[in-house]
Amino acid sequence: MINIVICGANGKMGQKVAQAIAETDDMRVCCGVDLFPDAKQNDFPVYTYIEECEAPFDVVVDFSRPDALESNLAFAIKKQAAIVICTTGFSDDDKAKILQAAEKTPVFFTANMSLGVNLQMELAKKAAEFLGEAYDIEIIEKHHNQKVDSPSGTALAIAEHINEAFDGSKEFVYGRHSKTDKRDREIGIHGVRGGTIVGEHTVLFAGTDEIIEIKHAAQSRNVFAHGALRAAKFLAGKPAGLYGMADMLK
Repeated sequence: MINIVICGANGKMGQKVAQAIAETDDMRVCCGVDLFPDAKQNDFPVYTYIEECEAPFDVVVDFSRPDALESNLAFAIKKQAAIVICTTGFSDDDKAKILQAAEKTPVFFTANMSLGVNLQMELAKKAAEFLGEAYDIEIIEKHHNQKVDSPSGTALAIAEHINEAFDGSKEFVYGRHSKTDKRDREIGIHGVRGGTIVGEHTVLFAGTDEIIEIKHAAQSRNVFAHGALRAAKFLAGKPAGLYGMADMLK
């Protein structure tokens, strides 16, 4: 049995993770963490701070906020437990802290928990390698009106994957609202926020007289919850280190 702590337990994704765990036979929620611990009725205790968790656990599944990263990492290290980081919107300093934590405990970190999105990243990179400089590249991401970070971490990860095909030479241009000159060596990244859109990412390759699009659309948050639990199962019992979707899918 794998014992899970859910960070952001009362949020939309935290609730989806709890529901998905309830449908499994080999995982259980020992407790949750949320800034609003009484916001939902759960069949497990929910605390305001992760340090209040006293029950033994194996994996932290973090769907909280970037500002909780440091305390979540520190607690996982202290308890010699693994942590699956599903939050986005991290700074370079945050990412450095994740790398440091991975030297002491198993850490799973990816821009998106969907298997389909990770396939999209690989397809976009292969397309960039094949099409080369003859095609202009734009990334359009769409999310619900409650999402606070923009562009999405997934859009940035897609752009970084594509840029590997160009040895990192492409410049990322966001929105282009203040850019009035002609495009040069750039990847355009655009964010849309509205309604209840779960998550859509489109990579557009625009060439002479033709357009190629590689698109992924999440129909529900369940895909992210199940991806997170698959990562938790993969990570349980692993030695310290930084793991990602590519490791899990080998």
